[in-house]
Amino acid sequence: MRFIVYGAGAIGGVLGGRLHQAGQDVVLIARGEHLHRIQRDGLRIEDPETTATLRIPAVASPAEIDWRDGDVVLLAIKTNGTAAALTDLVAAAGPDVPVCCVQNGVANERLALRHFDTVYGVCVMMPAGHLEPGVVQAYSVPTTGILDLGRYPTGTDAGATALADRLGTATFVAQPRPDIMRWKYRKLVMNLANAVGALVADDDSDEAVALIDAARAEGEAVLAAAGIGVVPMAEDQARRGDILRITRFGATPAGSSSWQSLYRGTGSVETDYLNGEIVLLGRLHGVPTPVNELLRRRSNDLARTGGAPASLRAADLHAALRP
Repeated sequence: MRFIVYGAGAIGGVLGGRLHQAGQDVVLIARGEHLHRIQRDGLRIEDPETTATLRIPAVASPAEIDWRDGDVVLLAIKTNGTAAALTDLVAAAGPDVPVCCVQNGVANERLALRHFDTVYGVCVMMPAGHLEPGVVQAYSVPTTGILDLGRYPTGTDAGATALADRLGTATFVAQPRPDIMRWKYRKLVMNLANAVGALVADDDSDEAVALIDAARAEGEAVLAAAGIGVVPMAEDQARRGDILRITRFGATPAGSSSWQSLYRGTGSVETDYLNGEIVLLGRLHGVPTPVNELLRRRSNDLARTGGAPASLRAADLHAALRP
């Protein structure tokens, strides 16, 4: 089994780095200055206790890889780039390579299944950062993350078991789950807070907490109206337990994935597939979602204009919700 990590940012970089450290065969697909630094200097992976520089093969596109039997793709890019990435991937690798969607949101698996026979959803619980080229950070030790997975749309198989076993050698906890999308929808509801943390400086204020609570309440209402199964919060919390021991470090500890996109000035965020997923389902099922729509629009505005993360105030967002 060789792991092709498509997207070597916070999640993909840490994942690929830990697999490499565990002796697994890994190839990274990255881009721009991040790719250049990895190829020139190696990938630097930092955690609260250690720093390591890893010489991992890295390329710019799937077309540069000599694909072979046993390859598994770990798709770790933002959802707004998934469609284009899958087009390039299937052209280079063909439809038989298994694809694991190691991504937030719930839209990636359906996109992947249009191109590939075998698709796995992965519920990602991994605090990680990527703020500068060539460097990624893992914020939890000794366990780096929880990566439960299952076939999409449902079920498990020998491949899921083998993947969980390999991840288990590399400082991850992983368990095959036949209902993986129920877990990913719970993670989606949690991720509705990402936009608040990315937008406002006072993300621990009463106003910010109220925005998060309102966004999540809309999410719960929409998923119920749509008849979508979601793992109960208590079950999710029991799964997490005290497995992850998070320590933020460095001059600028990373926030959520949305915060990181704004910090790096990428020009886009994945909010359309987090808060925007709730907005879409709300429109389909007649459930109002004004808070998620506001967070979606403001996040996109800030990304498009190059605004810095945490440059707004929660009270201003509350004011925008008033008639």
